[in-house]
Amino acid sequence: MGRDTEKKKRTIIRNMANSTSPASYIYFVAISLFLGNLVLGAQARTVHYYDFVLREINVTRNCTITTILVVNDSFPGPTIRVQKGDLVYVKVHNQGLYGVTLHWHGVKQPRNPWSDGPEYITQCAIPPGTNFTYEVNLTEEEGTIWWHAHNEWTRSTVHGAIVVLPREGSSFPFPTADGEHVIVLGSWYNEGTSLNKALEMEMSIGSPNIPRATGYLINGQYGDFVPCSNETTPHFFVDYGKTYLLRIVSAVVGTEMFFSIADHNMTVVGMDGAYTKPIVVSYLMIEPGQTMDILVTTNQSPGRYYMAAQRFATEYLAFTKFSHVVATAIIQYKGNYSLTSPPSFPIDTLPFYHDYSAAVSFTHQLRSLATEEYPVDVPYNVTTRMFITASLNSLPCPDDSCYMGDSKLAASLNNISWKDPSVDVLQAYYRNISGVYTADFPDFPPEMFNFTGDDLPSSLAEASVGTAVKVLNYNETVEIVFQGTNLLEGSEYHPMHMHGYSFYIVGLGSGNFNNETDPLAYNLVDPPKVNTFGVPRSGWVAIRFRADNPGVWFWHCHIDRHMSWGMDYVFIVKNGDTEETSMRPPPPYMPPCVASKKDKLFGEQDRNLKSDI
Repeated sequence: MGRDTEKKKRTIIRNMANSTSPASYIYFVAISLFLGNLVLGAQARTVHYYDFVLREINVTRNCTITTILVVNDSFPGPTIRVQKGDLVYVKVHNQGLYGVTLHWHGVKQPRNPWSDGPEYITQCAIPPGTNFTYEVNLTEEEGTIWWHAHNEWTRSTVHGAIVVLPREGSSFPFPTADGEHVIVLGSWYNEGTSLNKALEMEMSIGSPNIPRATGYLINGQYGDFVPCSNETTPHFFVDYGKTYLLRIVSAVVGTEMFFSIADHNMTVVGMDGAYTKPIVVSYLMIEPGQTMDILVTTNQSPGRYYMAAQRFATEYLAFTKFSHVVATAIIQYKGNYSLTSPPSFPIDTLPFYHDYSAAVSFTHQLRSLATEEYPVDVPYNVTTRMFITASLNSLPCPDDSCYMGDSKLAASLNNISWKDPSVDVLQAYYRNISGVYTADFPDFPPEMFNFTGDDLPSSLAEASVGTAVKVLNYNETVEIVFQGTNLLEGSEYHPMHMHGYSFYIVGLGSGNFNNETDPLAYNLVDPPKVNTFGVPRSGWVAIRFRADNPGVWFWHCHIDRHMSWGMDYVFIVKNGDTEETSMRPPPPYMPPCVASKKDKLFGEQDRNLKSDI
């Protein structure tokens, strides 16, 4: 039945595509969406429609008016709220000045990379004054995930949460909370809508001085410890003796964060759209791109309590050129009591900036729920093994024209620094366009050395530039060990994010990976299932997954400066033997690819900016 429906869909699409009238095209798109619903009807319980309007507005932060790009005049953007198995169509109207794309972070998007979103990987940018409709198919995800822009650093202000509730008739694997709140951690850049331009300028001269966040936010606000901010500090009003589900999203652009609530323990019950074994903690270490579901019981004396978030700085200890701002919000108990004293601060539970042991202690506690209703499916028989180094590097600079003279800063995976093509990789793969990418991403680095040693030769840091992809056969079982290096004395965390998949963290450690002894300690029983996880500073992480989602999928460090420097690659999963195990054809319209990144500013235009949020 599904195959017959798909054939009818393609026939109608072919017939409609032959018509060139605007009315026919509109009808063509409507029919395509309708037939898409038919094909996915068995999977999607309910279909939702959202309109996302991107435009620039003025906001005031830290006593300064800044222009930023947002969705639907809100910062953070709107929350998408669905149930497991639902289907969502999001029509994006770009009323900004630049091209933009959106990514549905943590959504598997079975067989449909066309709606995944990363620029130059699965699509090109949506030009200003146009629109594009994404199809977001929720299948395996349950809990909290999120969406964000995926071109350059636009996601700093264009992001929001996705709440995926259990299917109708199902329930949470923990006692249902009395209420819930969405908490989005974010970064603030004084550059506003000029952020990408400032980034491109520094990148063009090979400067390491790319923009740095000037502060961190909770639900778009600094909180009480920044001037002109205490009147907009978020307040979460609670009743005594109740339990609340906090859905936490780290939309932070460039760092890991510590998070704590004064005098209240937290129970972690979910992460990255999957449930975990409950762990009781006094703080979280959350990496950029990760989401967590936590339960908090309001069992303290009625009053006001700060929730606070501050940077976990994973660079070397001497590095202090980062924002030390602590973002705050307030949990306020309802009732009649005196408000003369300030809110309590988590002074004893919020780890300090460089508390590496606190971060390690937290991550090592994470486990999948691994029950009959929520089983794990860890691959045992591995068919493909990869060992990938994550490094800071240098690239040669012609004619000593760069900021550092004859070299510029870069980042790499297996010593290859990613270069964006002019046509997205997905289109090139699907249409057999040659010269866009090479299918030769290596399974191992070009040279083995003491990856985490001190005073490593600078020659080891010289990377090559390429658009290299790794090709996998359908249903291969893959193990990847990501090894952090100390090249250029640049060892720090690298939160690696995988598009189109979640993966299991089967091993985690410090120092150099030992392929004989370390696998003996792998957790193949209840490893956490995630879509984003950090390669520790001077350490390693081992992951496993099954390549059962055909398409073109992006791998990258979710610290955006590392991504911009080239710590990215793409893997292509080939089609299986049946239509149901093959990539879907493209939608009738995809945004066009412009000649180069310099063309992404489509000209100034008159606009009235809304103020203020």
